Amino acid sequence: MTNKKYESLVQIVKFGIVGVSNTVVDFAVLNFLMWVFKINSGTWMIVFNVAAFSLAVINSYIWNRYWTFKMKSREEVPEEFMKFLLISIVGVFINSGIVYGGTTFLTPLFGLSAGLWANGVKLMATGVAMVWNFIGYKLWAFKKSSQ
Repeated sequence: MTNKKYESLVQIVKFGIVGVSNTVVDFAVLNFLMWVFKINSGTWMIVFNVAAFSLAVINSYIWNRYWTFKMKSREEVPEEFMKFLLISIVGVFINSGIVYGGTTFLTPLFGLSAGLWANGVKLMATGVAMVWNFIGYKLWAFKKSSQ
């Protein structure tokens, strides 16, 4: 395996580990809000999901910048963060659209409760947004000048 392929594989693994921590933050906050407010469908799901996803994005930026993509330069931070934020905003729209649509327009299947169904839909939304985010972060937000 060439050094470039190895480096990309390591980045994908690190991104996956960071993704797991982001998912824990995201799901914990979403479930906490659903539990506190006893709401698991409708428009409030967008609000809850944006709050949960936003905290996960902050976690993601810190870990991906310094660990996954090993960015060291400080003068690039404002531009880099804006790129990261734009990709993440598209990601939250993708994620929230799937969560809203899946919890509002689809009846829970397989005998799942509304809460479990919301978590299943959220898991699918997370997977779709994760692919978008990795591609955007790697090819644009955290692209090193030598790439």
